[in-house]
Amino acid sequence: MKLVVLTGAGMSAESGIKTFRDSDGLWENYRIEDVCTPEALERNPELVNHFYNERRKQLYDARPNAGHVGLAELERYFDVQIVTQNVDDLHERAGSKKVLHLHGELKKVRSSRNPEAIYDLEGWELKPGARCEDGSLLRPHIVFFGESVPNIEPATELVRQADIFVIIGTSLAVYPAASLLHYAPDGIPVFVIDPNIPQEARRHGFHLIEKGASEGVAELKKLLLNQ
Repeated sequence: MKLVVLTGAGMSAESGIKTFRDSDGLWENYRIEDVCTPEALERNPELVNHFYNERRKQLYDARPNAGHVGLAELERYFDVQIVTQNVDDLHERAGSKKVLHLHGELKKVRSSRNPEAIYDLEGWELKPGARCEDGSLLRPHIVFFGESVPNIEPATELVRQADIFVIIGTSLAVYPAASLLHYAPDGIPVFVIDPNIPQEARRHGFHLIEKGASEGVAELKKLLLNQ
């Protein structure tokens, strides 16, 4: 049975990973338009790289929380596929085997000319002016605001195949990721885990678990395994 899980920023909040939604459009005291747009990269690549170097440093100090671990443990009972809006690797470090990243991966960098030339970054620092084999500047492997989301089509196909669909820690406000909700097959169980259930989810008669990721996944496991 295929269990497809869409996770957002709330999934990693208990691990100390902050997001731009934490405070009035500021992300770790930076404006989004200064660090997370193609224009920002063109205008000030040093600032953009510095920002993501700091995010990587933070990620190396973070640890998967009980919610991440709980989802990995469900692989004993289900074919679990994680579709995540998060750019951290906490799902993988918790043991999840199938993880599709919609918005890129913090520990990878890519060519600024060829989006398919992607490299693992050793350590947390992308040095200013670093270039890849094609001679272009390396940039964070992050889908910036205003850029296309290459993995949305495979994610859509995964949701279409789901026998159970779970949404954890996402506001369902960032598109196209939020549209995945509408591709779940009619009649399958849909669970939404969030201390603040998005209004969009309240309209559909889903199973609502108004808790954070760790407590919510624990409750989900009990419901799915009839414990």
